[in-house]
Amino acid sequence: MRSIAKLLIANRGEIAARIMRTAKAMDITCVVVYSDADHDAPFVRLADEAVRLPGSAPTETYLRTDRIIDAARLTDADAIHPGYGFLAENAKFARACTDAGLIFVGPPARVVETMGDKISAKRAMAAAGVPVLPHIEIGCDTQPAPPPLTALVSRKVGFPVLVKAAFGGGGRGMRLVRETAELGAALEAAQREATSSFGDGTVFAERYVERARHVEIQILGDTFGKVVDLGERDCSVQRRYQKLIEESPSPIVDTPLRARLGAAAVAAGRAVDYVGVGTVEFVVDRDAQFYFLEMNTRLQVEHPVTELVTGLDLVRLQLQVAEGRPLPSEVDMAQLRGHAIEARLYAEDVAAGFLPATGVLHGFSVPEPPGVRVDTGVAVGSRVSSHYDSLLAKVIAHASSREEACRLLARTLSDTYVHGVATNRELLVALLRSRDYQTGDVDVDYLARHDAVELMRSARSPEADRMHALVAAVAEQAERRGQTRVLAAAPSGWRNVPSEPQWTTYTAGGAAYQVGYRFTRDGLKTATVNQESFGDVEVIHVASDVVDVAVDGIRRRFRIWRGGGSTQVSSSLGATTFVEVPRFAEPEVHSAPGSLRAPMPGTVVRVAVGPGDDVQMGAPVVVLEAMKMQYTVVAPADGTVTAVGVEAGQTVDAGAVLAVVDHPSA
Repeated sequence: MRSIAKLLIANRGEIAARIMRTAKAMDITCVVVYSDADHDAPFVRLADEAVRLPGSAPTETYLRTDRIIDAARLTDADAIHPGYGFLAENAKFARACTDAGLIFVGPPARVVETMGDKISAKRAMAAAGVPVLPHIEIGCDTQPAPPPLTALVSRKVGFPVLVKAAFGGGGRGMRLVRETAELGAALEAAQREATSSFGDGTVFAERYVERARHVEIQILGDTFGKVVDLGERDCSVQRRYQKLIEESPSPIVDTPLRARLGAAAVAAGRAVDYVGVGTVEFVVDRDAQFYFLEMNTRLQVEHPVTELVTGLDLVRLQLQVAEGRPLPSEVDMAQLRGHAIEARLYAEDVAAGFLPATGVLHGFSVPEPPGVRVDTGVAVGSRVSSHYDSLLAKVIAHASSREEACRLLARTLSDTYVHGVATNRELLVALLRSRDYQTGDVDVDYLARHDAVELMRSARSPEADRMHALVAAVAEQAERRGQTRVLAAAPSGWRNVPSEPQWTTYTAGGAAYQVGYRFTRDGLKTATVNQESFGDVEVIHVASDVVDVAVDGIRRRFRIWRGGGSTQVSSSLGATTFVEVPRFAEPEVHSAPGSLRAPMPGTVVRVAVGPGDDVQMGAPVVVLEAMKMQYTVVAPADGTVTAVGVEAGQTVDAGAVLAVVDHPSA
């Protein structure tokens, strides 16, 4: 048995902070590595020691095995914890740690290698008697899909199929194919994304189960051959094959199914002599039949859900097993107590198709009432960059029942405010308050069938945006009034002979809001939005960042932040981001007709066309990558490419012109 005195955490953000919380409680000195983009990140300040990795891109920093091993040697670390993502499921990294005389906090490299390749993992699971779905290996360079391959997939697997990367996870390198004609484009996109994210473009096609649930089992193994399960987590609420809400226990798993799932997961662990914390993922169909998806040989993002219902600290157990200790007796006695639900708060623009959002957090507050746990790696002032995952925080509620946990989490997220970047907060609240979620009637396709924007709109007051527009205008005038040096004591917009009110126009979500207001010495006299008057309005307190106002006897408090050309207003009604329309617009430099702009900041990974190329509507033009997600900019109509303004490897800002496609007039 070898004890760990100093631990290097080869990761960043919230998971680095989470690991340190337990390691420090075990009197282990904590070392982190950090990129230039993370120079001032909270996890760096939490560490006992930190080593800089020059650069910002993951390939220069958190994916550099040599630099991380060098950092461990420099600091005399005993062990390396990989967290999740980056090198956590990289067998070469695990082996390099062992070869350098370091303890790798995870399973042996051979296990990571076997289970990291989803194709070999399926073979191993089938041999162990674990149910698997029909699938076929495709390789790493088969685009466009030749007719024999399409016929083979149709015969051996059957459509619809899910094309998946053989390595990695997180929903990257995955494409759903419902018809044979779609297979070629799906293969190309999946292979490209897999190569970019995991360094290997090998993919396979697996039968797609409609309206399925994603249920996973937490397992633990030690070096003495013991493997146990700690129950299930239901991770069925997803977008783009990435989890949004996870819970334990699953609302669809009864005692007999739980026993069958647990037995299959333990069999999977024993088949590969599993050591450490791992997760066996299954897809469960509507007839309660389940099939192996993959095994994650690491700590899962959603591990707090299991910790709250079992009372166990999975990071502590990881470290104890890594030291060579047997699993403690408390693991055998663990039971699922109460219900826990986790929501992932992301910096992303839901209305724009979940595009990642970047910027500086000027406001960030998540309440922590009894029963709520918040795991985060950001704070006010943190910059959300395009280099890394856009996860801001995991908010987890634990209560005696599912209904209570759901209510507690919804309220906590409703009271959360984030200013500076767009988030999915309102979508999470809408999902948790929806009848479908509350009755457990959701599946992995739920957000593909239901428009996320409509879900948010249906859950908020129809008056929210109008009231937020009024508040934004009132706060803006308060800021201007506070800065004036002439007639500072006079009401805003004062005139000897009152006539027209003051006007401000905003846009939000494609709609315009013209706000009219007039102040007198007695307060707000007139308040309209789009010519519609409010009722009795009393402004109790107004400042540039907070407005306390009562409308028709109902008093509310609003938070306001302005910056980057936008104004964000949040309250119990929800949140709205406005862009003010200039009163006197300056002449703009207009782009050429047919210009295709970057929908988000990111890196160009592929330019699919050149000047003079003819393209059809929907044809790929440029592929961008940001926060581990790839986005294809396509031709909006048939035409000819007249200019290409970017090249592979180039970093672009949102709104940058990527290419110009001339569309002949009808």
